[in-house]
Amino acid sequence: MTTHENPEQQSVREIARQLNSALGPLLVATLAGHQDLRTPHEWARVDGRAPSPEEQGRLRLAHRAWRTVSEVEGEDVARHWFIGGNPWLGDTTPLTAIRLLRTREVMRAATAIVAEDFSG
Repeated sequence: MTTHENPEQQSVREIARQLNSALGPLLVATLAGHQDLRTPHEWARVDGRAPSPEEQGRLRLAHRAWRTVSEVEGEDVARHWFIGGNPWLGDTTPLTAIRLLRTREVMRAATAIVAEDFSG
């Protein structure tokens, strides 16, 4: 998922495309707080429905966490990280914490795994 584009300036549609590819539409819909599995594909399409501001915040947070973990640990570890209980998040999953927009905690947990600090 390497890109030459600054991640902070990427369009939410590109972020949705990347997350759909990396995590699949089920996890993307879940972390965004949406139940329709077609919706993540709509967000990725140029002519598709745009995510709400809250959904955009969740997608951007998920993308930041994904990049943090996957660039150091690889995509398989990052995918498992999203769905596994995490001591830095009170044993909840990053997926749930992202849905609740626990931004600081999610990024602290992502940074902890790449630093191999499991003292959560």
